[in-house]
Amino acid sequence: MFFYELREGDDDVYADLLLVREEEMDADEFFELVQSIRRQIQDSFEEDTLVEAIAEELEREHGFIPITDERLSASVNVSKVDEDNYLAELDDEADYDDTPDYRGIFVDLPRNETLPN
Repeated sequence: MFFYELREGDDDVYADLLLVREEEMDADEFFELVQSIRRQIQDSFEEDTLVEAIAEELEREHGFIPITDERLSASVNVSKVDEDNYLAELDDEADYDDTPDYRGIFVDLPRNETLPN
């Protein structure tokens, strides 16, 4: 199995997605394939992110498998604190439509010296 990554965004906000493929593809060849797909779909995709749209095309036409939450068989929360270790519940695919999609943004704001710490 060979693993590949798609990354989108800048240093502050980004999305990434891992893919797996049984046959190895040269990194330069993978880059050119991704660029070709990006040029074809960048103005017309329906997925939340460009990397998700590219991954869908890589799966459909080129034998890649995106590693997404929907494909998880198990999820385990791991911590040094015993009580914080548990087998997490996986949502059914039907539940994804009802679950809010959370995304985070980090903002570096200047310090206001008049406010308490």
